[in-house]
Amino acid sequence: MGIYLNPTNESFIEAVNSEIYVDKSELISFTNKKIRTSQKYICVSRPRRFGKSVNLGMLSAYYSRGCDSKELFDSLFIAKNEDYLKHLNKYNVIYINMQEFLSNSENIKEMLLLIRKIILKDFKKEYPDMDWDINTGLSFHFSEFYEITNIPFVILIDEWDCVMREHMNDKESQKTYLDFLRSWLKDKSYVALAI
Repeated sequence: MGIYLNPTNESFIEAVNSEIYVDKSELISFTNKKIRTSQKYICVSRPRRFGKSVNLGMLSAYYSRGCDSKELFDSLFIAKNEDYLKHLNKYNVIYINMQEFLSNSENIKEMLLLIRKIILKDFKKEYPDMDWDINTGLSFHFSEFYEITNIPFVILIDEWDCVMREHMNDKESQKTYLDFLRSWLKDKSYVALAI
């Protein structure tokens, strides 16, 4: 469908087809239990090279409506789980890498504007007749998209902490970024799961 909205499963196909692949698909049974609960917000803090990005790619391939991943997951551990098919490719997924946006911005405000522009561009591809105003807060657009589709979002954020690393001494930028995440994700009915 889009680049960031309901991405395909291509990156996870590459991971599975690699010479070395460790099946961590049982993680999905854990995340499935968190969907639409007060524990739907999950922060994974692990060292570099731990597999966080590969796991997010797996979760995107599993939840995204932008692909059909049944054949891909049928041979993995998750397929043995009784709820395996219940959530497979049933959600609107947003999958973003914050480092990508930060690296292409001069400052935090520019980064947040770029995120809105890119996500709204994907929304516009899906529903071209809607008014996706760049000056309106992202949460309002997500609420509207959810109202149209009646399908909640799984929001996957890779490198979510890059702002803290790269702007370590800039408390104002950190605050602006955390306020953005809070207003976008906290207590929103359109969020089924956020990692």
